[in-house]
Amino acid sequence: MMIKYICRHCHTFVGEINQSSITEQQLGFHFLTPDERRDIISYNTNGDVTVRVVCDYCREALDANPELSLLASPLQ
Repeated sequence: MMIKYICRHCHTFVGEINQSSITEQQLGFHFLTPDERRDIISYNTNGDVTVRVVCDYCREALDANPELSLLASPLQ
């Protein structure tokens, strides 16, 4: 199973884990609520997982300009 991390705002590739024996508990997914899981994690038909996170660049931009979080697509 491949887990890809992509920025939810700018769609930049953040990283990936390619390990077949990794569990959702090891990744910390079990801490997410069902709504957070639907928003953050996508399961692809080939078994891969895409996790939508916020990259460092977008985090800094949102921290410096919190009003951007009110927009549907603040950082593209």
